[in-house]
Amino acid sequence: MRLLLDESVPSRLRRSLPEHEVHTVVEVGWSGVKNGKLLALGAVGYDALITVDKSLQYQQNLATLPVAVILLDAVSNELHVLLSLVPDLKVALLALKPRTFVIIKAGA
Repeated sequence: MRLLLDESVPSRLRRSLPEHEVHTVVEVGWSGVKNGKLLALGAVGYDALITVDKSLQYQQNLATLPVAVILLDAVSNELHVLLSLVPDLKVALLALKPRTFVIIKAGA
């Protein structure tokens, strides 16, 4: 699966997903691109955008997402905090459907 990590997600998280092709927004030259346009760009060539931006679900029409979005809902975006969500993230990726919004919450 081809995954895109939002700017707010530490790029080193990709090391925990070796079975997937993972790129960062910075890597592909989309730094600073706003969420709506980023989702449209990500829809071309990526299966999902992984973010920690909790406001995205309120800023976008989730019924018309052009690409699947996975929100890692944690107390911070520090790598050691997000690593605890990786097992649930891997399970979610196995069942991920196109154009859906999935929340992976710490302690859930």
